[in-house]
Amino acid sequence: MRLVLFQPDIPQNAGAMMRLAACLGVGLDLIEPCGFVLDDRKLRRAGMDYLAQVDLIRHASWDAFRAARPGARLVLLTTRARQSYTAFAFRPDDLILVGRESAGVPEAVHQAATAAVLVPLRPPARSLNVALAAALVLGEALRQTDALPPVPGPP
Repeated sequence: MRLVLFQPDIPQNAGAMMRLAACLGVGLDLIEPCGFVLDDRKLRRAGMDYLAQVDLIRHASWDAFRAARPGARLVLLTTRARQSYTAFAFRPDDLILVGRESAGVPEAVHQAATAAVLVPLRPPARSLNVALAAALVLGEALRQTDALPPVPGPP
């Protein structure tokens, strides 16, 4: 399972999702261009010392990502979905894709996704922070696939 960031706009969110991936032992694909310089100090501050632990693969574009991951099952997190992430059956090889904070993903990416899921919210709320949504969905996907990191034993 991998978390995929589509052209992130905000370094603090990208850093938080990189930290999330490192802490949960999930790889991360980053589709460029980003809305910031990737070595931005805000990204480093948000990711703290976890960035060195991230299994990070950078892709120069959407096309480069698709070429590197042919046939992969893409599960898109989107407010346009009609299926809750808790009702979706995740697989260990899923790629969980999140869009840009400012614009989500273009229609071509929606069309390429194998499935689309959402985090249900009570009205009038429209959306969560992308890093929070990614954490919720990734946690559920890892739970379903029995891939959460083990609980440490007593000290």
